[in-house]
Amino acid sequence: MSLDLLLPFGILLILVIYLIYTRNKFEKDIVNTYEEKFEQWKEHSNSNSENKKVCKELVGIIYKEEYNITVELIDESVRRNLQQGKYKIKDK
Repeated sequence: MSLDLLLPFGILLILVIYLIYTRNKFEKDIVNTYEEKFEQWKEHSNSNSENKKVCKELVGIIYKEEYNITVELIDESVRRNLQQGKYKIKDK
């Protein structure tokens, strides 16, 4: 009687081991494929170097006091640009 059940359990055990092995192989193949595609994308992608956008930086505050305009600088490195008149006025 024990031999009657040994054969189906043996087949089931072999089937489970086979399915685990094939699934692991499939997962490794998929991961390798995606890693290759990612490396190819990094080589052909130029968006990192070309499309760097310059961000705005707060360097000062402008106040109007009666008829006088006062500029308070937070970053002293722009003082020279202000004195030389290198700035733009933008209306909103």
